[in-house]
Amino acid sequence: MTNEATVEPRREPAAHVNMLGFAKRPTKKKRSKKTRKWAPTMALQELYVSCKEVFRGPGTVPLDQDVKRLCHMLDNMKLEDFGLSCKLDFFNPKAAVIGTPRITYTIVYECDKFSMCVFFLPATAVIPLHNHPGMTVFSKLLMGTMHVKSYDWVDSPTADEPDSPAQVRLAKLEADSVFTAPCHTSVLYPTTGGNIHQFTAITPCAVLDVLGPPYSNEDGRDCTYYKDFPYTALPNGEMGSEQEEGDCYAWLEEITLPENLQMFVVRYKGPQVDDSSG
Repeated sequence: MTNEATVEPRREPAAHVNMLGFAKRPTKKKRSKKTRKWAPTMALQELYVSCKEVFRGPGTVPLDQDVKRLCHMLDNMKLEDFGLSCKLDFFNPKAAVIGTPRITYTIVYECDKFSMCVFFLPATAVIPLHNHPGMTVFSKLLMGTMHVKSYDWVDSPTADEPDSPAQVRLAKLEADSVFTAPCHTSVLYPTTGGNIHQFTAITPCAVLDVLGPPYSNEDGRDCTYYKDFPYTALPNGEMGSEQEEGDCYAWLEEITLPENLQMFVVRYKGPQVDDSSG
């Protein structure tokens, strides 16, 4: 998940940003009209420094020890590291959702090697099946309960195959589970670990995504959406052992951006990272 939908960024009214609940510093008296940026929290700054060392650009995958290093750091991160609180109205499990749930995300930091984003999903909101081409993605559920379904291709697509939205491809189910915060960080890789995944919020959720490298249309890392069909819905052909494990497989069809997907970006107003050293 990060700029995971190819939607046009849109500046939202201040009231909408406040609804997300970026906590405000307690103030006694207004001494100046100048606004001061938040200093980075220790956890956020350490994550930023580690990401700079771990992510080395397109075509690379972090080493195993570096993956463990980031997972350990992310496992201990909290809403407060981003100026948020679990007491906000947004995280009230009884909060009413009117119409199609609208997903909001904010970019904490982004460069050409990695990005850090926080997504806010109201209850019942869905980020449909989508891929992360050439990326390693760390997802940390900061708050709430979420259902995650993910797939990997049985056979990786080849460059010379026609790119047709009607084409279906066999995928293996990697995860179909419910997670409740606090929980361990999930990791997916360019071709393994569930590169194609879907998020469904059971309660209001906040999830931190760290992607390396980030999405980039110019560099061929565009987001593609999919719809899954049961394995038995289409002729098996000569699939071998998959016939005996139909529940572990599905057919994925590429689709256009779902019309009912409402995803908006808002300006990040929480603690900033200090990138002055590099």
